[in-house]
Amino acid sequence: MVVTLATWELLLPGSGSLKDKRSVLRSLKDRLARMNVSVAETGMQDLRGRARISVVFLAAHSAQADSILASVDRLVAGARGAVVVANNSERL
Repeated sequence: MVVTLATWELLLPGSGSLKDKRSVLRSLKDRLARMNVSVAETGMQDLRGRARISVVFLAAHSAQADSILASVDRLVAGARGAVVVANNSERL
């Protein structure tokens, strides 16, 4: 079994308020949750133009983990209203 943890730092250029930020993140987190991964906002909660989200999931083997991570990364990179500034992933 392979546990993978991935984190993305996002720039939210259209977020004029925390309410706008929450709207963008809620949409992204809902779409990620449909991929059967656990997702949470893990930093920068008080900054309206920045966010950090983390995803963790369990896979049977490394190839499956790579495939899931690639799909999640594409979804995050294509998120409306968010620009990926940095990302990191690790196997636990």
